[in-house]
Amino acid sequence: MEEKVLVANDVKKYFPIKQGIGKPDNYVKAVDGVSISIRKGETYGLVGESGCGKSTLGRTLIKLLEPTSGEIFINGKNIAELSEKEMRKMRKEVQMVFQDPFTSLNPRMKVGDILQEALLINHIGADKTERTEMALEIMAKVGLRKEHFYRYPHEFSGGQRQRVGLARALILNPSLVVCDEPVSALDVSIQSQIINLLLDMQEELGLTYIFIAHDMSVVKYISTRIGVMYLGHLMEEGPTDDLFSMPLHPYTQALLSAVPNPNPRIRKERIALEGDIPAPIDPPSGCVFHTRCPYAMPICKTMAPKKREVMPEHFVSCHLTDSDIENKAEIK
Repeated sequence: MEEKVLVANDVKKYFPIKQGIGKPDNYVKAVDGVSISIRKGETYGLVGESGCGKSTLGRTLIKLLEPTSGEIFINGKNIAELSEKEMRKMRKEVQMVFQDPFTSLNPRMKVGDILQEALLINHIGADKTERTEMALEIMAKVGLRKEHFYRYPHEFSGGQRQRVGLARALILNPSLVVCDEPVSALDVSIQSQIINLLLDMQEELGLTYIFIAHDMSVVKYISTRIGVMYLGHLMEEGPTDDLFSMPLHPYTQALLSAVPNPNPRIRKERIALEGDIPAPIDPPSGCVFHTRCPYAMPICKTMAPKKREVMPEHFVSCHLTDSDIENKAEIK
């Protein structure tokens, strides 16, 4: 039986909007009933358009944001029920690499102090000498030199700062790391360096990643499995190769049609979705994607589709999958 690092059941994260005295509050339904499980040592990619809730889900899964409801188990512990004190002890097991490496680092602290701060807070290391050695060791692993220990974040390039952010996340030897678009702010050449560094660290340290991104080609390269989000819902989930070779949800098909092909001889039909993404404060009834779906049926407007396993480990929430799988080629 494969070990599960994270199991989330029907997780919701709503942000209240105050309407004034005597009026009921409205809610932005950023994450609305997502269930996922992530095995040890794999990379789970989360993709979707901007505003779909993927970053909010990532932060909620490690309780940087308090979940509105649902169960979240990390290494068998339900973190949704942990107190603030208990969660602080749990922090060593879950870390995050943020999108902007500059704003995520304290500009008034040297890199060595930033790395040692995590050790001090968690009472790791017998003395300053040992903590310094641990900081230098993790810096070497992520490709930083010894002299970088005494520099401030503004003295680094974007790629180097992201290496510092990765070193800070890994110095506590976590079991789960959430990477929130860690390469989107970097040049293309630097992106490949950071992606390969993440893969090297995963192999060396046995890490498990949640990799959040909107670039499908990057997600395809690094991910073991992929979840596709739309308006706070998980529309499709499956192994990377299966999802790219046979996308079953119309939204996934539209996303993949937008990925450019480097071969100019291969012409790919682009699926253009009509309309804008509905507001998460008032999502559509039934299937939340039906207002933009080219294959929407009457049932889509009234009944939300259930998550179904249509192929081994390949799940989709779509009424179209009620038909035989063989017919899917007709709607691709």
